[in-house]
Amino acid sequence: MQKGNIGVTTENIFPVIKKFLYSDHEIFLREIVSNAIDATQKLKTLYEKGEFKGEFSSPKVTVTLGTETITVSDNGIGLTAEEIEKYINQIALSGATDFLEKYKDSANSIIGHFGLGFYSAFMVSKKVEIVTKSYREGAQAVKWSCDGSPEYTLEETEKAERGTDIIMYIDDDSKEFLSESRISAILNKYCRFLPVEIAFGKKKEWKDGKQVETDEDNIINDTTPLWTRKPSELKDEDYKEFYRKLYPMSDEPLFWIHLNVDFPFNLTGILYFPKVKSSLELQKNKVLLFCNQVYVTDEVEGIVPDFLTLMHGVIDSPDIPLNVSRSYLQSDSNVKKISTYISKKVSDRLTQIFNNDRKEFEEKWNDLKIFIHYGMLTEEDFYDKASKFTLLQDTDGNKYTYEEYKNLVSAEQTDKEGNIIYLYSNDKEKEFGFIENAKNKGYNVLLMDGQLDVALISLLERKFEKTRFTRVDSDTVENLIVKEEQKFSTLSEARREVLTGVFESQLPHMDKREFHVQAMPMGENGAPIMITQTEYMRRMKEMAAIQPGMSFYGEMPDMFNVLLNEEHPLIKRVLESAESACADRTQPIDEKKAALESRRKELYDARNGKKDDEIPQSEKDELFGIEKEITAAKSEKEGILAEYAADDKTVKQLIDITLLQNNMLSGEALNNFVKRSIELMK
Repeated sequence: MQKGNIGVTTENIFPVIKKFLYSDHEIFLREIVSNAIDATQKLKTLYEKGEFKGEFSSPKVTVTLGTETITVSDNGIGLTAEEIEKYINQIALSGATDFLEKYKDSANSIIGHFGLGFYSAFMVSKKVEIVTKSYREGAQAVKWSCDGSPEYTLEETEKAERGTDIIMYIDDDSKEFLSESRISAILNKYCRFLPVEIAFGKKKEWKDGKQVETDEDNIINDTTPLWTRKPSELKDEDYKEFYRKLYPMSDEPLFWIHLNVDFPFNLTGILYFPKVKSSLELQKNKVLLFCNQVYVTDEVEGIVPDFLTLMHGVIDSPDIPLNVSRSYLQSDSNVKKISTYISKKVSDRLTQIFNNDRKEFEEKWNDLKIFIHYGMLTEEDFYDKASKFTLLQDTDGNKYTYEEYKNLVSAEQTDKEGNIIYLYSNDKEKEFGFIENAKNKGYNVLLMDGQLDVALISLLERKFEKTRFTRVDSDTVENLIVKEEQKFSTLSEARREVLTGVFESQLPHMDKREFHVQAMPMGENGAPIMITQTEYMRRMKEMAAIQPGMSFYGEMPDMFNVLLNEEHPLIKRVLESAESACADRTQPIDEKKAALESRRKELYDARNGKKDDEIPQSEKDELFGIEKEITAAKSEKEGILAEYAADDKTVKQLIDITLLQNNMLSGEALNNFVKRSIELMK
């Protein structure tokens, strides 16, 4: 029997492994099984080259669960005593301090950097044995044993067949791994697509009302998964069936892309476009990364472009190490090439589908658009390609490419400054009346109700020349696309004050909402009253909801314009009634205010060309007093108009109708509106 110390410059590698690898301790089984697969693959290579003349018909890895042990066995290349000395007993580390400092934060980095796959067994084991027999003719079987200290024993033993058994005596604090269901779950996670059959226990069947084991091995993996096969061999149903295996509870995918490239890097895989209905974050981490069919991770940021982390499927590349780290992904040139390649393949596939079957593409557009919009917002190169097949949809359900839509609306929807105005709605039910007004005017209205449409609109305004997006309810239909000089109110200031004062006094006080009332001519057939919200402020608030850096806008109140159509018969009637009822009380106030304003103008005119210290204090005091009196006069007039308006049911009814139209009427106010409506019909 040979005894010795493992060649490692730290005093004891095993406590270090246990301490720093503990958070990832389930990967021990992945590492040991992967080594077993490698052993069979190496023997296969020797067999194919004619360097191994023995029998090689059924390579297999077997995982056996005992009461205290887990054993991983293979019938692969095996090891001689000299090879154990070379590959197991010598671990080249640069020193304890460097080791701990450089690799303490990443279990995977430690294993991957030093080739410590075998030693990961000590994360869960108090003792590990290797019983192995080399494929070489006349080889002597040997047994290596270590109890978690640097000391080991190596002795000759008996083993009938070539190959290796790794016997792990599970530690007391890792007894969870002696559970059949736990081992089954780990094998299913990491090893379900490995290229050599892996047997775990025996298949079971129902007999006499209970499950009993059969003599047939329970093979847990598919050795030729779909992405390893040629696309020409596969049918649509094969891709769909594979998707159901990967994501049993998901809807059928929209499309898929079969990746297969061997230069300048190796990459295979299948990416699926799933149906996306909920938030972006919940859909991420559905792409599975493999290295030579060994599962690595589902955190593929850095390997695929960020927008494609929403996709589902698998990527397999031997150029990405099994024990991958985030810092590696950020710096490796192969990974960057892979990311660029995948983005190109996705855009090429979407272009192909669009060109070959536009009808199908349009039918699936609402499910596809979140991927495409996300990509356009985050990848400049992807925008350039996607802009050829990305669609705009109008409120009637018609779909257009960017170029088609520009040609459709440029004639009717160009303003006097030469800007093309793209009208849009983000809720065609709530904004139905505004949409109808625009359509009656000969305009087309887009439906922009997607999760990313607020950000997309800003992007398109930067990309499109002389183009502006305006929501259809942001102004009167005449002012949405200004083709000539705007018409302004023809009412005198005193009459305008009466009209706006009557309505302003009856508007409800709402939390985080402010109303500004103004009178303007909108035609006899236009609505008597409208509520609009400026495009700029609303868009800033919508952007604030998805961009934390703009939270200032999110805290501001919603500001709405209440537009009174001074040409509408109802508004005219309200104005005439208010003037008639309040004239005796408001006329003296108007006359007094007019005189005060006239004197204020004289004082301001007298200030022209003078410095502040040249103006007599008496004039300053007089001006201050006039401002106070004008304010008091306005307040007095507003009080009179409010007192009158409180009993005018037409005013309240008009306000409530437009609030209702804009989904701002509820509770007691809605109940009062219903009662008043009934009374007015009597």
